[in-house]
Amino acid sequence: MIYYIKHKDKILSIVIKKDFQKDGIEFFTPPEFSQQLAYMKRPKDYIILPHVHNPVQREVFYTKEVLFIKSGKVRVDFYDEWKKYLKSIILEAGDVILLAHGGHGFKMLEDTEMIEVKQGPYAGEMDKTRFEPIDDFKVRLEE
Repeated sequence: MIYYIKHKDKILSIVIKKDFQKDGIEFFTPPEFSQQLAYMKRPKDYIILPHVHNPVQREVFYTKEVLFIKSGKVRVDFYDEWKKYLKSIILEAGDVILLAHGGHGFKMLEDTEMIEVKQGPYAGEMDKTRFEPIDDFKVRLEE
């Protein structure tokens, strides 16, 4: 299953649940995103031709990140660009999320391992503005 978390017609996040399957390849991101997210399912002996990536200059204004939930369970809290809380979802082992716009925070509901992929180089504290998280009793889970 694929979920698009949106706010005011802007994609905040794309979630690929662990049970998603489809033959072939499918891109979930619009072409203008600086981080692209796709799913591939290919049969045995299918060949992707060897290739190199050509140098192409790109301009990136906002960091987009992809998280692979390796183990555990995590609550993802979504905020708009003005740090206003919107809603939350739960991710489990095998789920993948692309964080594209707005703000986000995380609460580990179990011991959790995640793999993060994003544009670099990492700019340290210049890369983000931190703020206080939503109180647990105010959380609105989206099913």
